[in-house]
Amino acid sequence: MAIGDRIKTIRKLRGLTQNQLGVLVGFNPKSADVRIAQYESGTRTPKDEMIDKLAYALGVSKESLTIPDKIDYEVGTMHILFALEDIYGLKISDIDGKLCLTLDIFNRSAYSILGRFDVWHRELEKLEKGEITKEEYDLWRYRYPLVEAERLEARLRELRKSQKDEQ
Repeated sequence: MAIGDRIKTIRKLRGLTQNQLGVLVGFNPKSADVRIAQYESGTRTPKDEMIDKLAYALGVSKESLTIPDKIDYEVGTMHILFALEDIYGLKISDIDGKLCLTLDIFNRSAYSILGRFDVWHRELEKLEKGEITKEEYDLWRYRYPLVEAERLEARLRELRKSQKDEQ
């Protein structure tokens, strides 16, 4: 999905108009919608500084806007998977007649990403159990890893408060 498509998807998820988003990133209100429309249509590509502003205004991580364009077609996706194989030891396996992507837990590089996969799996389980909505799940994905940092900070505040209360 191209960056313009990601901007549009997340903008709509956030309930913003093109004009509102444009104003939030600093465009003149009279032309803000046109500028955002240009990004969303692919007529213009935002520079890095603008990507930072868009991510901040949308409340998402920069990475959620800048996923590789190569993922939009099968051959590009395959080469991304091949790179993940090289970097993290990702493998394709047949498990009970189903093709699955697996990581070798003994691969040192894979170990660093396993914790992130575990967090993702727990969030997906919440969605499947109906504990969160699809919108909440999507917001979690688009805000990752910011949302995890915020959760950790909240847990630390709770821990400090409970320790203070015990004293």
